[in-house]
Amino acid sequence: MELSKNAQQIMDLVKDMNAVELNGVVKALEEEFGVTAAAVAVAGPADGGDDAGASDSVNIELTEIGQQKIAVIKAVKELLGVGLKEAKEMVEKAPVVVKEWVKSDDAEGIKAKLEEAGATVSFK
Repeated sequence: MELSKNAQQIMDLVKDMNAVELNGVVKALEEEFGVTAAAVAVAGPADGGDDAGASDSVNIELTEIGQQKIAVIKAVKELLGVGLKEAKEMVEKAPVVVKEWVKSDDAEGIKAKLEEAGATVSFK
Protein backbone atom coordinates (compact mmCIF):
# COMPACT_ATOMS: atom_id res chain seq x y z
CA MET A 1 0.00 0.00 0.00
CA GLU A 2 1.32 3.42 -0.92
CA LEU A 3 1.11 6.05 1.84
CA SER A 4 1.00 9.81 1.64
CA LYS A 5 4.01 11.72 2.95
CA ASN A 6 2.24 12.52 6.24
CA ALA A 7 1.04 8.95 6.69
CA GLN A 8 4.58 7.64 6.04
CA GLN A 9 5.97 10.02 8.70
CA ILE A 10 3.45 8.68 11.20
CA MET A 11 4.32 5.11 10.25
CA ASP A 12 8.03 5.83 10.81
CA LEU A 13 7.29 7.27 14.25
CA VAL A 14 5.15 4.28 15.20
CA LYS A 15 7.95 1.88 14.21
CA ASP A 16 10.22 3.52 16.81
CA MET A 17 7.73 3.13 19.70
CA ASN A 18 7.74 0.39 22.29
CA ALA A 19 4.55 -1.51 23.11
CA VAL A 20 3.65 0.66 26.10
CA GLU A 21 4.03 3.91 24.11
CA LEU A 22 2.03 2.51 21.21
CA ASN A 23 -0.73 1.41 23.58
CA GLY A 24 -0.91 4.98 24.90
CA VAL A 25 -1.24 6.37 21.39
CA VAL A 26 -4.00 3.89 20.58
CA LYS A 27 -5.91 4.86 23.74
CA ALA A 28 -5.55 8.56 22.90
CA LEU A 29 -6.80 7.98 19.34
CA GLU A 30 -9.76 5.99 20.64
CA GLU A 31 -10.70 8.80 23.02
CA GLU A 32 -10.10 11.60 20.53
CA PHE A 33 -12.13 10.08 17.70
CA GLY A 34 -14.60 7.95 19.65
CA VAL A 35 -13.54 4.71 18.00
CA THR A 36 -12.28 1.35 19.21
CA ALA A 37 -9.16 -0.30 17.85
CA ALA A 38 -9.63 -4.05 17.68
CA ALA A 39 -6.95 -6.61 16.91
CA VAL A 40 -7.83 -8.93 14.07
CA ALA A 41 -6.36 -12.42 14.08
CA VAL A 42 -5.34 -13.34 10.55
CA ALA A 43 -3.11 -16.32 11.31
CA GLY A 44 -3.84 -19.60 13.01
CA PRO A 45 -2.20 -20.77 16.22
CA ALA A 46 1.59 -20.84 16.33
CA ASP A 47 1.65 -24.59 16.98
CA GLY A 48 0.08 -25.26 13.59
CA GLY A 49 -2.99 -26.92 15.13
CA ASP A 50 -6.57 -26.11 14.31
CA ASP A 51 -7.81 -22.68 15.26
CA ALA A 52 -10.76 -23.81 17.37
CA GLY A 53 -9.13 -22.35 20.50
CA ALA A 54 -8.07 -19.06 18.93
CA SER A 55 -11.23 -17.32 20.09
CA ASP A 56 -10.47 -18.61 23.58
CA SER A 57 -7.66 -16.05 23.97
CA VAL A 58 -7.91 -12.63 25.57
CA ASN A 59 -5.72 -9.63 26.27
CA ILE A 60 -5.39 -8.70 29.93
CA GLU A 61 -5.64 -4.97 30.61
CA LEU A 62 -4.63 -3.41 33.91
CA THR A 63 -7.24 -0.65 33.99
CA GLU A 64 -6.55 0.84 37.44
CA ILE A 65 -3.86 0.19 40.03
CA GLY A 66 -5.92 1.05 43.09
CA GLN A 67 -4.47 2.00 46.47
CA GLN A 68 -1.87 -0.80 46.73
CA LYS A 69 0.57 0.29 44.01
CA ILE A 70 3.52 -1.65 45.45
CA ALA A 71 1.50 -4.87 45.73
CA VAL A 72 0.35 -4.49 42.12
CA ILE A 73 3.94 -3.88 40.94
CA LYS A 74 5.06 -7.04 42.76
CA ALA A 75 2.20 -9.04 41.24
CA VAL A 76 2.99 -7.81 37.71
CA LYS A 77 6.68 -8.59 38.24
CA GLU A 78 5.88 -12.11 39.39
CA LEU A 79 3.21 -12.88 36.81
CA LEU A 80 5.10 -11.56 33.78
CA GLY A 81 8.63 -12.49 34.84
CA VAL A 82 9.91 -8.96 34.24
CA GLY A 83 12.26 -6.84 36.29
CA LEU A 84 11.13 -4.45 38.99
CA LYS A 85 11.76 -1.40 36.80
CA GLU A 86 9.73 -2.80 33.89
CA ALA A 87 6.89 -3.81 36.19
CA LYS A 88 6.83 -0.35 37.82
CA GLU A 89 6.81 1.44 34.45
CA MET A 90 4.00 -0.75 33.18
CA VAL A 91 1.84 -0.29 36.29
CA GLU A 92 2.32 3.49 36.26
CA LYS A 93 1.05 3.67 32.67
CA ALA A 94 -2.32 2.07 33.51
CA PRO A 95 -4.57 1.53 31.68
CA VAL A 96 -2.21 -0.80 29.83
CA VAL A 97 -2.39 -4.28 28.30
CA VAL A 98 -0.08 -6.38 30.45
CA LYS A 99 -0.38 -9.67 28.58
CA GLU A 100 -1.75 -10.57 25.16
CA TRP A 101 -3.31 -13.72 23.69
CA VAL A 102 -3.76 -15.51 27.01
CA LYS A 103 -6.05 -18.53 27.22
CA SER A 104 -9.23 -17.66 29.10
CA ASP A 105 -8.52 -20.16 31.90
CA ASP A 106 -5.04 -18.73 32.51
CA ALA A 107 -6.36 -15.17 32.18
CA GLU A 108 -8.84 -15.74 35.02
CA GLY A 109 -5.98 -16.79 37.32
CA ILE A 110 -3.88 -13.77 36.38
CA LYS A 111 -6.87 -11.49 36.86
CA ALA A 112 -7.53 -12.96 40.31
CA LYS A 113 -3.93 -12.38 41.42
CA LEU A 114 -3.90 -8.79 40.17
CA GLU A 115 -7.26 -8.05 41.78
CA GLU A 116 -6.05 -9.62 45.02
CA ALA A 117 -3.17 -7.10 44.91
CA GLY A 118 -5.73 -4.29 44.57
CA ALA A 119 -5.78 -3.67 40.80
CA THR A 120 -8.77 -3.45 38.48
CA VAL A 121 -8.42 -5.75 35.47
CA SER A 122 -10.43 -6.26 32.30
CA PHE A 123 -10.25 -8.54 29.28
CA LYS A 124 -10.19 -7.29 25.73
